[in-house]
Amino acid sequence: MRSAGGHGRARESGGLWLPLTGVVALAAGVAGGWAYARAGASGPDVVRDVTVGWVFAGAGLVARWRRPANRTGQLMVAEGLTWFLGNLQGTSVPVLFALGAWGEALNLAVLAHLFLAFPDGRLTTPLARRVVVSSYVLVAVGGLLRVLTYDPSLDGGATYLTCGECGPNAFLVHRDPALFGVIDLVYRWVGAALTVVTVVALVRSWRASCRARRRALMPAWISVVVASSLVGWEVFYVLTPGLLAPGEATVALLSDLSEIAVPLAFLVGLLRMRLRRSAVGNVVIEVGADPTPGRLQDVLGRLLGDPSLRLGLWSDEARAYLDPDGRPLRHTRPGAGLSVTPVGSPGSPSAVLVHDATFDDDRELLAAVGASVRLCLENTWLRSEAAARVRESRAAGSRILEAADRERQRLERDLHDGAQTRLVFALMALRRLDAGLSDSSDARLRNAVAETDRTLRMALEDLRGIARGIHPAVLTREGLGPAVTALAEQAEVPVVVSVEPRRYAPLTESTAYFAVCEALTNAAKYARAGAVRVSARHDDGWLVIEVADDGVGGADPVRGTGLRGLADRLAALGGALRVTSPVGGGTRVRVELPCA
Repeated sequence: MRSAGGHGRARESGGLWLPLTGVVALAAGVAGGWAYARAGASGPDVVRDVTVGWVFAGAGLVARWRRPANRTGQLMVAEGLTWFLGNLQGTSVPVLFALGAWGEALNLAVLAHLFLAFPDGRLTTPLARRVVVSSYVLVAVGGLLRVLTYDPSLDGGATYLTCGECGPNAFLVHRDPALFGVIDLVYRWVGAALTVVTVVALVRSWRASCRARRRALMPAWISVVVASSLVGWEVFYVLTPGLLAPGEATVALLSDLSEIAVPLAFLVGLLRMRLRRSAVGNVVIEVGADPTPGRLQDVLGRLLGDPSLRLGLWSDEARAYLDPDGRPLRHTRPGAGLSVTPVGSPGSPSAVLVHDATFDDDRELLAAVGASVRLCLENTWLRSEAAARVRESRAAGSRILEAADRERQRLERDLHDGAQTRLVFALMALRRLDAGLSDSSDARLRNAVAETDRTLRMALEDLRGIARGIHPAVLTREGLGPAVTALAEQAEVPVVVSVEPRRYAPLTESTAYFAVCEALTNAAKYARAGAVRVSARHDDGWLVIEVADDGVGGADPVRGTGLRGLADRLAALGGALRVTSPVGGGTRVRVELPCA
């Protein structure tokens, strides 16, 4: 995997290479066009020929500029330069004629190399490598044997220029038309066979490609197949001169046009890859507020057009990368047309992306994808950590509330079983004393006993009120409904109670009870309400309590310490408080408590 620094150096070195190559391609086109015209080609033929070469070279330069890590651009430049090599046979310089005759088919070998390496710029199968090596060997060896026996003055039709006055051949060693005919025939038939094998290799590569590569590079693949087919037909016309002469010009024109389409189609694929890079910037938006690994994997696969894309997250427990479903991730090593890109710190990536190998040469795209994945995963981890802390805080708050509730119940029992019982005994003893003094003539003593009796009864009522405020015994014995009903009977305003006969956890019941207490106190003290309605029901794992009055409204939980404290208490249990209190429209307090 090339580093960012290596990528930058490649671009810097390409800064001088690109203009120099452009100048060479321009000069080669001018020289090739001039030589082609000198050999007797018509003006349209010269324009068409030069256009094909320059389009290949120009598209290759653009590809080399935009994607320097991909060698396809260099191959296209090579195709554009070698396209004009055979035209040198139109010159009168013997050495140039010999070089042109020798390398006449070199552009076909480069074209086969380009087809088989497209779009990665690499030959990925043994068959492709054998075909390309054989093509270059055929041009190097077979082309040399052919030019060593080629005398243009004896056989001017042996070249596509059909120029009997061209030459002479500086490399001519043995002038034997019969021997040259045999060598030339074998040379062309081997070339035709390699063309067929090239098409077969292209078909096999197409069938082995994943859907992402087929969909993203469909225009280029179509142009490659069409161009390969037309080149094959053009070779057939050369092998059978005169057999189908009327269609030869048409096939040559279509062949040239299809070859022009190859580099243009590659640029279309290149632009689509750049569009993918810009689309990656929308990953965070596409994933949404809940960037789960499964959602992130689906969005990346859709934006990149790669349904084979898989996201793996490192698990310390499993000591392996797991997919979003928690299963071990397969294909964590490059191969079978797939590549693996680590995401996270070098040496210890927290995640990996398994994707189509087509994206390997676009390091900027993979860097953008990795940055988006890191951002989404960090967001997920932060949300998970925050949720865990909230759960811990709520659990701690729940434990504190449970402890406080248990303490209130203990205090209520202590008051009931201790001080309250002793007061009752004292009151009973005082009444026995009062009965014994019924015949006494000491009025002051009887009045003192009666006053003490009233004081003890008032103290007992106060103590019972305190006990109910701490934790009503009826709530523990009978539940929320009877406790709220008893509370309503003591309220200062009329209260209508509608509570389902159902028991809940002690802490839930006590929290709900005191929430009703707070709402009723506010209704009587601040709202100047004439009536209050209290309801409590179970709704899909939640205890929902509503207290509504017809008072003046205007209640604000932010300003009121009672409602604010109630909201904090409910939040500690995972509940919620909602207050609706328009001015002049009464107040509705809604309490929700989990009770699953």
